[in-house]
Amino acid sequence: MEQINFTLIEALHTNKQVYLTYYKNGQLITETGLIQFVDSLGDLFIFIDEVFELKNKMRLSELIDVRFT
Repeated sequence: MEQINFTLIEALHTNKQVYLTYYKNGQLITETGLIQFVDSLGDLFIFIDEVFELKNKMRLSELIDVRFT
């Protein structure tokens, strides 16, 4: 989890695009997007998806993996 936090913070500050893998409604989902906000203590982050350019608010605990594109 610590490595995920470091990657999210780096993506936030460098504005690099990332692949996010997470659980949603029992399904494993992978999306590409930009990180807009990270709150490690509040278990929250916001990303903008590449396809629809929508803001998505998610819990850090739902995140499985984060990688740079």
